[in-house]
Amino acid sequence: MLKRLYAKPALTFAEQVSHLQMNGVMFTDIEQATQQLSCISYYRLSAYWYPFRIRGASDNVSNQFEQGTNFQSVIDLYEFDRKLRGLVLDAIERVEVAVRTQFTYHIGHKYGAFGHVKANNFHSSFNHKKWLDKLKDETKRSRDEFVAHYQSKYEGFPVIPIWMLTELMSLGALSFGYTGLKNNQKAGVEDKKAISQHFNLHHKRLGDWLHTLTYIRNICAHHSRLWNRELAIRPGKKKNSEWSAPITPRSDRIFYILLILRYLLRATGNGDNWAKTINELLAPIAKEKRWRAAMGLPENWQEHPLWL
Repeated sequence: MLKRLYAKPALTFAEQVSHLQMNGVMFTDIEQATQQLSCISYYRLSAYWYPFRIRGASDNVSNQFEQGTNFQSVIDLYEFDRKLRGLVLDAIERVEVAVRTQFTYHIGHKYGAFGHVKANNFHSSFNHKKWLDKLKDETKRSRDEFVAHYQSKYEGFPVIPIWMLTELMSLGALSFGYTGLKNNQKAGVEDKKAISQHFNLHHKRLGDWLHTLTYIRNICAHHSRLWNRELAIRPGKKKNSEWSAPITPRSDRIFYILLILRYLLRATGNGDNWAKTINELLAPIAKEKRWRAAMGLPENWQEHPLWL
């Protein structure tokens, strides 16, 4: 296929409204819509009106919109996604803090304050140097008072005790560090299990979920579309019936992530109110079959055995 030069001009906010009208979008309040486009970019919103565009017989997407498409419906979908990202971030924060706590407690008690510095405390194929160098960089960039206090009083900076380090550690670094822990039952070293059992999980599943949640957190942190995204990094398939179709239709949509967070939050003892808020947010949009499919929601999602 021959490539061509991009020649689309920049449109004023008024021209953006006119362009959408020409393609079939209805506006209840032109002035308000123009104001909204001045705050939320046209290109950003295009991801939320994309589902309303007409599809042909071969699933080709046209520039025309379905009859009755209203600009406010696009804004409502955008606001729904924004609120969903906020709730997902809230849950990931709680999970991350809980995993940090277990990671810190186990490493500190088994290997000491600086156990994370010794490569032989991790399995041989783990790139310990890469991980430790990243943590040192994060420590040096920190402007936290406890870091400055440690640097002024103790030797060895930027190496700091594990219970200080995990307060600076990103979720990605935590996830990577967890993968490096030893877990050899025959050798009597089960560091991953010591952490994962707090969440009533097999150690491999916790590692898999942390990797996926790091990806989801990055989506949320960059304010990217989440609600109907096909996940590029998805959890590994599980044999358990409640994690598989038809009870759980697919693992590459947001509902699967919500189930993971619901499961992990149970271990923290504070997930019921979060789930209730999610229910209230999802209920209106879940009435429409195509939106349920876009999120991987089964029809009776509120009765899902992992969600109850």
